[in-house]
Amino acid sequence: MKATELNAEILRNMSIVVEDESLTKQLARYLRRLVAKKNDSTLMTKEKFLGLVEKAEEQYSHGEYYEISPDEDLSTQMRRLGYNV
Repeated sequence: MKATELNAEILRNMSIVVEDESLTKQLARYLRRLVAKKNDSTLMTKEKFLGLVEKAEEQYSHGEYYEISPDEDLSTQMRRLGYNV
């Protein structure tokens, strides 16, 4: 289906939905979730995630990592590494 055909189908279906207040509320809730999901910056593809894991494993094998001491919390470690926390 082309984008124009999809748009036409969506508009036809919406014209039916807006005649029923209950369906309109359900559609509004669904659209909010759909838009929030699209704007979620934490979402990534499986391939991207696995690529990041592979990169982290490579950095670890080259000794490019930091360890947190048993007596410090994350804020203390970040300050020790030069971050202004």
